[in-house]
Formats: sequence, structure tokens, C-alpha cells
Amino acid sequence: MQVLLVEDDRRLAAALKQILEENQYQVDAVEDGQAGLDYALTGIYDVIVLDIMLPKMDGFQVISNLRRNNISTPTLLLTARDSVSDKIHGLDSGADDYMTKPFSPAELMAHLRALTRRRGEVTFETLTYEDLTLDLNSFDLSCGEESIHLSFKEFSIAKILMSNPGLVISKDTLIAKVWGTETSAEDNNVEAYISFLRKKLRFLNSSVTIETIRKAGYRLGKSC
Repeated sequence: MQVLLVEDDRRLAAALKQILEENQYQVDAVEDGQAGLDYALTGIYDVIVLDIMLPKMDGFQVISNLRRNNISTPTLLLTARDSVSDKIHGLDSGADDYMTKPFSPAELMAHLRALTRRRGEVTFETLTYEDLTLDLNSFDLSCGEESIHLSFKEFSIAKILMSNPGLVISKDTLIAKVWGTETSAEDNNVEAYISFLRKKLRFLNSSVTIETIRKAGYRLGKSC
């Protein structure tokens, strides 16, 4: 389960990240609303935990932008603002749930379980592109009758590429979203996993290719 955490209080963000990771969530954490929007627009997350009072763009603007761009990821507003008008504004902006600080870890996890259960009722469990299908539960990539299991990082890269068909995804974006924002991973780490994925596409006899766009990144294409 992949969570995007958007919180500018570093101590609180670190505590939230620890709680989520202890409950087997994969967490990307960013500190301002614009970065939160950029990450969320990839559509790769299962749930978003979003503060309201953020630098560059507040949480209300983030969620409104996401919904205008047809990103339906379940979103929990987690904030110190507890007025009825703020709650109404948040829910009317497109948030799925609203929690006020302070909170208990058990309460947070209960809200997230409820949100992800709700998402499971209305969303697909696979991604498809051309002749490829990616199972979001088993991490299996298949083409026709052939199937192969992906490692977590291979799966994460494949999910990003297949969620954004036709778009060029930079190495920096892949590093941030697959390895995390505080990683020592470099371009050669991305290149290695792209090589692994290309080998698996060839094994599957897929018509899909991963194109290298010089000085820009990667995108999915189709062999002639």
C-alpha cells in the first residue's frame, strides 16, 4: 500500500511516517502543497494524507486540483483546523475524510483502513497498456498467457509508467517516488531497474518497449 504524506511539520511528518511504515505502508513524504500536487498527479498512490496549512499551496487547493484532473485517490485531510466551516470546505473540495490534530495512531489507522476499503470497492486491481497487464496485488506482469513476478522496485517503476501512458517520466521523479525523497539512490540505480524491466518485457514477448528520451527520462512505447 503506497501512501503520499504531505505535511510541513518535519517532526510530525517523521512520526507519521514511522506509524505508517510500522503498519506496512510504503510512504513518500513531501513538505509543501505544490510538491504534494505534483506527486499525487502521478496517480500511483493508494491514499493521500494531507495537511491544510502548507507552503506554496494549501491543502484545499491541492485536493481541488486533483479532482479537476480526475485523480480520485482517497484523501484524508489531517489538520489542526477544527471548525465546522473548514470541515465543510475540505469535504466540498473533494476530500474523502477529515481528522483533526491531536489524534491517536490507532484512530489514524482506522480512518486509513476505511478509506482503502472504500477505494477497493470502486477501483480496478490491474493496470493495462497495449498487451501488458500489471496486477496491483500480486506484482505480476503478464502478456497473453505469459506472466512474470516483479520485485517491489520493478513493480513501482512499471506502475508509474503504466499509470502515465505517453508521458515522459524523469529519472529524478522515479528516484523520488520509488526510493523516497531522502535516498542516496542515483541515476544508475534507475538505469539498472529499467534494464531489468526491459529484459522481462522481452521474456514476455510484449510489443511494449521502454523508450529512453535523451536528457528527459523514460516513457512506454510500442515496437513497430
